[in-house]
Amino acid sequence: MKTIIYTDGGSRGNPGKAAIGVVICNEKGLPHKKYSEYLGDEMTNNEAEYNAVIFALKKLKQLVGKDKTKTTEVEVRADSELMVKQMSGEYKLTDRRIQDFFITIWNLKVEFKEVKFVHIRREQNKEADALVNEALDKKTQNGLF
Repeated sequence: MKTIIYTDGGSRGNPGKAAIGVVICNEKGLPHKKYSEYLGDEMTNNEAEYNAVIFALKKLKQLVGKDKTKTTEVEVRADSELMVKQMSGEYKLTDRRIQDFFITIWNLKVEFKEVKFVHIRREQNKEADALVNEALDKKTQNGLF
């Protein structure tokens, strides 16, 4: 079984108010589940990007169940070149907090048959980006900012 996941993380201010957006699709790219979540007030954009992947892999594991996780191939598509290249081993990790996110993702990754990271252009990630902004806007509308 193959699953495609579009992830995005964003921060208004850097660091600032941050949120994630995740779209879990079947192997044909048709959306199955969509999630948006507010993360907090003092997070960088890069930290939000990593949190989106962590959220997505944990959520997928819940959705497919422990037995099917080992046979599931995952393609994570994101517009964060830095995160994708760090997760693919092309860029070094120098930030201690990012190293912790990397380790968390690595530990989640080994539970699946395969997890591949693919960099996509921002315009190919509109749905996940819209979910990030939806979560941030919702907090703003509720007067929490």
